[in-house]
Amino acid sequence: MRATISLILAIVAGTCAWCVSGQAAAQAQTPADGAAAPAATTASARLRHQPALHFAAASSAPLLGAARAGGRIVAVGARGIVLLSDDAGKAWRQAQAVPVRSTLTAVQFIDAQRGWAVGHDGTILASSDGGEHWALQRFDASVDRPLFSVRFLDAQRGVAVGLWSLVLVTHDGGAHWQEVKPPKPPDGGKADRNLFDAFADRDGVLYVAAERGTVLRSKDAGASWDYLDTGYKGSLWSGVALDDGSLLVAGLRGSVFRSEDHGASWQPVASGSKSSLTELLQSGGELIGVGLDGTVLRSRDGGRSFKASQRDDRIALTAAVVAPDQGLRLFSEQGVVAPRPGQAQ
Repeated sequence: MRATISLILAIVAGTCAWCVSGQAAAQAQTPADGAAAPAATTASARLRHQPALHFAAASSAPLLGAARAGGRIVAVGARGIVLLSDDAGKAWRQAQAVPVRSTLTAVQFIDAQRGWAVGHDGTILASSDGGEHWALQRFDASVDRPLFSVRFLDAQRGVAVGLWSLVLVTHDGGAHWQEVKPPKPPDGGKADRNLFDAFADRDGVLYVAAERGTVLRSKDAGASWDYLDTGYKGSLWSGVALDDGSLLVAGLRGSVFRSEDHGASWQPVASGSKSSLTELLQSGGELIGVGLDGTVLRSRDGGRSFKASQRDDRIALTAAVVAPDQGLRLFSEQGVVAPRPGQAQ
């Protein structure tokens, strides 16, 4: 790849197809400031620990995660980019201050002001002004263990997860992060599964969608974990806890699994698609999924069934968020996805 940055995961070959396509998209991005791309060596750590690059066409930069911060939409992605929109996604601008240029993979806000973002080099950033300015809470380029997801239960308690069962927990809003080692899996081997998406239910129980059909669960804000077996052997990239208490996870080849008993048992759900799914989210009474090949899933019965559609451009969708106008905004390896004429998002 021309930019020599690993976009999204850079993990086990074949685990995550949208990582590969995301890398290709990053090749086309030329920084507006003309800075040279860092070499793919350990020396690149020094370069990545610099402020985020500014792009001439920021809304076309590869994006991997998005969230609402009150009425604002915040999206994150390649080279430390953080995009902000205050008009439901019509116009976008880069955040004023981001202290790293490591690829950011996920973002979460607990209210209109306070949020966190995570990414490569073990990066954890925090914002107290709706994403305009970010402070560095953690950065470790000494080992290649990117973080893929972050989930806060409240302003103090949060968890970040990533490569090879990396779990970091905070109880003071991120002022300090402590690594927690999950137990060995019940089927044997080391605790080395890649942890892709952390989410929480209405009771504050944490879950993580992971490799080999595994879901991890913590009932004590990340201090200890147990394993839930979905019966699936592929990777699960996303999960969501619905308002009615049911859980859904999704991943490779359109696989979706649903639980009504806090993860004790899981049932496969026909998604209507063979394209891998990258995110699940709830919008009122509707459950929405997005994925590769321009796939969009919708369910109005709590994830018991889905109606699948596909965009004509077959773009690899990496994230989605419900805008203040209740419309769905999509993000991809090619940046913000514009609605196509005659097609709903």
